[in-house]
Amino acid sequence: MTVVVSLRDFIGEMQFLSDETHVYIHKSTGELITITNDDIAMTESEEREEGFEWQDEIIQTTKEVLTSDHYLEIPSKFDIHDYEIMERFSLSIPDENISDDFLGQIRGSGAFGRFKDTIYRYGMEQDWFKFRDEAYKEIAISWLESNGFAYIDDSKG
Repeated sequence: MTVVVSLRDFIGEMQFLSDETHVYIHKSTGELITITNDDIAMTESEEREEGFEWQDEIIQTTKEVLTSDHYLEIPSKFDIHDYEIMERFSLSIPDENISDDFLGQIRGSGAFGRFKDTIYRYGMEQDWFKFRDEAYKEIAISWLESNGFAYIDDSKG
C-alpha cells in the first residue's frame, strides 16, 4: 500500500527548516518528525539530570529516527536553494528594469535582506509568496515521487 502524504504539511515543514532542525518522514506511515540539533546532542550525551524525565520520550524518538531504516530525511534547508528561487523570481519579472534591480540586490553579502526590502519597495509581496510557494511545491512533489510517496494536494485552501 502506498503512503499518502499531505502536501500542505510536507511543504510547511520544508518552509520552517533551519540550520538547527532536521525533518524525517516515516516510510510506512508518512508521519513527519522534527528533530533539533539539541535533541541529537541530548541523545548522544550519557548524562541525564534529575527532574528531566520528560526528555526520555525525545531521546527515544531521536534514537529511533537516527538508527532506523524506517525514516528518510526530507530535503534540508541546503537542498532547497532559496537563493536560486530568488534569482528565478527576479528573472521572471516582465519589467526589465525591475528585474535588473532585483538581480542587483541579490548579489553579495546581505542578499536576502536586500531582496526582502526590494519586494516590499515594489509591492510584490503576493507575487513573491506565490512564486516561492510554487517552487517549494515543485521540490516537495519531486522528492515525494522520487522516494515512492503519493501525496494529496491540499496545499491550497
